[in-house]
Amino acid sequence: MARLPIALCSVSMFALMLGASAHAQTSPAPQMAAEDDTADIVVTGVRASIVGALNVRKNSTQIVDSIVSEDVGKLPDNNVVEALQRVTGIQVTDRAGGETAGITIRGLTDPLTTLNGRNIFTAAGTSFALQDISANLVSRIDVYKTRSADQLETGLAGQIDVQTRRPLDFDGFTISGLARGVYSELADKYNPNVALLVSDRWETGIGDIGLLVNASYTRAQYRNQNLQAGAMVPFATETPPAGSGLTPLQRIFPGGSNENWTPGLDAGLPTAPGSTLNINGVATPYYLSRDAVIASDLYGKRERPSINAALQWAPNDSSVYTAEVFYTGFRGETFNSLHFSFADWWGNLPADVADSFELYEGTNIIKSRRVGAVAGFNSGDMATNRTDSYVYALNAKWDVGANGKIVADLAYQDSKNETSFFAIRTDRGPLDLDIDFNAGGGLPAYSFGNQDVLTDASKWTVGNLFDSGTKNTGSALTMMLDGEYKWDDGFLRRIKAGWRYDSRKADSYVRDQGAGGLGVTLDAFGEGSPFTNSGFFDGRADIPTSWVLADPRSMNKDAVRQLYRAVAPGLLLSDQMTFGHVFGINETNLAAYILADGEIEIFGRPLQLQGGVRFVAIDTEYDYFDRGNGFARTTVSTGSEKFLPSFTARYNITDNLRIRFNYGETLRRPAFGDLNPNLALTGDLSRVGFGTGSSGNPNLRATQSKNMDLAIEWYFGRNSAIYATAFQRKIDGLVVPLTVREFIPNNYLPRNETYTEFFNITRPANASNGTLKGLELGLTYFPSYLPSVLDGLGFTGSATILDSEQTIPVVDNAGQITGTAKSAFFGVSKLSYNATLAYDKGPVGARLSYIWRKGFLNNNEARAFANPIGMWRAPEKSLDFQLTLNLNEDIGITFDAVNITKAKQQNYYKFGDVGNPTEFNSSTLLIDRTFALGVRFKFD
Repeated sequence: MARLPIALCSVSMFALMLGASAHAQTSPAPQMAAEDDTADIVVTGVRASIVGALNVRKNSTQIVDSIVSEDVGKLPDNNVVEALQRVTGIQVTDRAGGETAGITIRGLTDPLTTLNGRNIFTAAGTSFALQDISANLVSRIDVYKTRSADQLETGLAGQIDVQTRRPLDFDGFTISGLARGVYSELADKYNPNVALLVSDRWETGIGDIGLLVNASYTRAQYRNQNLQAGAMVPFATETPPAGSGLTPLQRIFPGGSNENWTPGLDAGLPTAPGSTLNINGVATPYYLSRDAVIASDLYGKRERPSINAALQWAPNDSSVYTAEVFYTGFRGETFNSLHFSFADWWGNLPADVADSFELYEGTNIIKSRRVGAVAGFNSGDMATNRTDSYVYALNAKWDVGANGKIVADLAYQDSKNETSFFAIRTDRGPLDLDIDFNAGGGLPAYSFGNQDVLTDASKWTVGNLFDSGTKNTGSALTMMLDGEYKWDDGFLRRIKAGWRYDSRKADSYVRDQGAGGLGVTLDAFGEGSPFTNSGFFDGRADIPTSWVLADPRSMNKDAVRQLYRAVAPGLLLSDQMTFGHVFGINETNLAAYILADGEIEIFGRPLQLQGGVRFVAIDTEYDYFDRGNGFARTTVSTGSEKFLPSFTARYNITDNLRIRFNYGETLRRPAFGDLNPNLALTGDLSRVGFGTGSSGNPNLRATQSKNMDLAIEWYFGRNSAIYATAFQRKIDGLVVPLTVREFIPNNYLPRNETYTEFFNITRPANASNGTLKGLELGLTYFPSYLPSVLDGLGFTGSATILDSEQTIPVVDNAGQITGTAKSAFFGVSKLSYNATLAYDKGPVGARLSYIWRKGFLNNNEARAFANPIGMWRAPEKSLDFQLTLNLNEDIGITFDAVNITKAKQQNYYKFGDVGNPTEFNSSTLLIDRTFALGVRFKFD
């Protein structure tokens, strides 16, 4: 770290010697040269937002897609992620809880998130939850698919820059706002969404002064309903061979050293009829069946208060000073009513054993079965989550002469996050189970011999307690200085240079305790009232719709802890309520860059060129504290330096037809949590002979990508264009999970039926390389020839075709890499598209939008079962509608509908050619449908 001050001095001297500065990273990427925009016409409303986004792409040096002005919030979007799902190349997923959470750009999951050009984060993480930004606070969002040397280097996927409003953007006093009521169909709840902006500016003796305050509040009460068939495990057939030692339909466990079968094979155990396992030296045929059926009925509530305030001073025409603060908060509370029934025991067999089950035709996979005396449990799980994040910033911009600019920026961030988890398991006696693991559409159907037990609190015994929490903090001080100088003619048109210094701190703390059962029935439990849900899946599946369990929401948790402490004093210690410091990091990042713009004529038309290089030096010092060894401290220091070149060429073939090429290199630094080597352990819940666990890897290095883009764009009308972009990302050092079997004695798990000292531990490693390539196609079309009422109709849409391949290391139980396999990138759909039909005429503005993405590999499951490890997501879609009726120039009524067709989210097992949604179905999550009615106003 000692080299940083020297580097800082040399870089700052170099930047100042340029005598000029340009757009800091508080603005979109620089343009090579000003364009003649006289061909653009002024439009308003829905059309204005779409055309505005098109003009951003047209005028930018980099390949940029945007959401402009009314596009955010006028679509049925509650946050930034939902607004982005209609942008070319963006795929979204994870729609639980009535909102979209996950986002990828061209299949990559790590977009750099910036707010007004400043890198922002949440607590001890390295990224920001974009869904925490209300759409009402935003004036524009830019999605950079390529980057130049003056932009931040991190994020292989690209950069998402969220821009908020400033007071000098307005002519004078302005007040605007909205109030919406949002109805959640699954939760049957109404929720508020309100926002208010007040801005004014004054001409004074010391120049123009402006002040803006913009606040937003959203609340969502939601319900997630998820139904899942368990993982596959092998069973003996109804006639096991002599010498195998098995009884008819007995579950076959792996054995202490996997002598019977090996869990977690890539494609799972063979599914052909007559497949055998070597049991006691005998070739033994087997069937594959599910080990459980799981129903999760989660009730959630989240609140998001947000505010940004900005004070601006322009003492003259050549300088502007801005002070601003941005706050986002998150308050989340969930209660999950979990119903779990094992299906791994056959109990008393009927006289005709073969009549107790049904196989999928042509396989050894059991479709349905009658099972005797299976165990089961329910769990009432309460979780809370609170986040507060602040950004304070000062920015100054100066014009230096006619052609020079300087921009300086100073920012400080502070973010805190705290979570808690409190759950009580309740156990029942054995019941007979009749189950069809896929009764149609990927949904199981099942019933018990005595359904009344499910809602009878006297039949359930109070079991395990799980009580844990986390606390994470993060802060950063960032300084930036940028300068540029321009020339009006000649080959060299602009030189720009600058530096950035960032000092980041992050800390993580945990608490964890648990204990076995109390030995009393739920109706005799002295704390809280039992909870019985109702209407689960609401007739969409032939399953139980209600069950009873302990409800932590109504409990005195300290009193409950005392009850468990009295039963198991050695397992539930009072000091375990204290947070233990498990991870701390100090990271210093210095970056410097220089770039130049040039222009030459070819065939009478300008070829615009831009080339640059960015230097990045990162020094990291982190402490981790071993939870399993009395929080013993270990300190590790690392450092790295990189030069990252970039080059862009743009050529206008005609006035309306252009091509552009970009080459650049970017980084993905490890997430702080991925560096933390502390273990998180789970016991042998499925009785396969070992538990599972995860840990970080302090030896992770940055992933590097070499990126190429080639785009052609035809602006065939004043407000219409068609464009195509081919791209390739060659990525070195991709982080993938590696799993090793380890012996971990005297671990911190409660000594109950899941306790074990053998674990499959999964850690991240830079053990993969990959290539991602694809094609983006986009169209915006507003015809000018439509008659009468159809005038104002337009279309915007895009499609993205992706192909990806990465190496996946094959590892033995000792952790040695024995070979490699090929896999698609996680989260990459080979095809996705979105289409929006827009209408804007007179007082009416409307949009009908459809989003679709092909099925994709979502993740690999833990290597603990006999099914394929790949977890695939079925195709996803959403049909949304938005309508605005403007009562006058100042007030409009809005109506929004999201997920009109009640699309579901479904997973299934698949690896290579093995697996499909039918025999290998996994889970089905109902996606909420919401309706919103509101009013918007603006007075100036």
